[in-house]
Amino acid sequence: MSKPGACRGHVPTCMVKSSGGLGGIRQESSQAPPEIQGHRERRYRGQFMSTPTAGIIVIGNEILSGKVLDANSNFLAVELRKLGVELRRVLTIPDEIDLIADTVREFHQAYDHVFTSGGIGPTHDDVTIAGVAAAFGRPVIKDEKLVASIRGYLGDRVNEHHLKMAEAPQGAALLEDAQLGFPTVSIENVYILPGVPEILRKKFFALADRFSSQPYHLRVIYSRHHESQIAGFLNEVTARLPTVAIGSYPKMDTSDFSVKLTIECKDESVVQEAFDLLMEMLPEEAIFATK
Repeated sequence: MSKPGACRGHVPTCMVKSSGGLGGIRQESSQAPPEIQGHRERRYRGQFMSTPTAGIIVIGNEILSGKVLDANSNFLAVELRKLGVELRRVLTIPDEIDLIADTVREFHQAYDHVFTSGGIGPTHDDVTIAGVAAAFGRPVIKDEKLVASIRGYLGDRVNEHHLKMAEAPQGAALLEDAQLGFPTVSIENVYILPGVPEILRKKFFALADRFSSQPYHLRVIYSRHHESQIAGFLNEVTARLPTVAIGSYPKMDTSDFSVKLTIECKDESVVQEAFDLLMEMLPEEAIFATK
């Protein structure tokens, strides 16, 4: 498996764009094109297909202590795959500014898109903004536009803890969407998302078009035979078609089939060829269903 950052070695040319000056916050539409840090390119049938990469940083002591179940990384993994983005790494870390800064800095260099989840609320342990700012060597400022949004929503109920949520790294962008009352803060290729799943999902869907790439194509075979009975066939197909990704997932809670096989690639013809090869190799009695 490639080490974090190795994906950049596949890029003939990397274009890095600044997200704005250091003087303050820049407002953007959430529909604006993404700022590309670098991406993987693979050759399929003699043609290169772009594969943007992503990393997810889940931030929160509550996740590491088992008090709260992380639903956000799974949601992001599913949605990014639909968009044609290759998720390379998910890392869960505690609410520590220095560790957040180090991790964000590493992910920023390694992947096209970086998503943080959690740690942007009003309490003492919400330190994600400070950590991300430190990663880029930026101070934390209180953005007047965010302050106005909070005051407009809460009116006279606003206190200093509410206004903590108006903090952002200096030079960050505010990604706004008409359907959302509060913008998403981003800095270069890092998108700072909340930990509350319902809010994170709304924010991601508002930004999703920024990350869209050539889609993955998928076929599925459900096998009655166990992995040990079909492993040789899988090895042969992957050796013949190295750009295809074949997943093998045993099922222990059903009598209908024993293994779900997934065949994925950005080149639909490669997926079909791998599917046809497996259908020829697998004994007829092994195949429960396909899709």
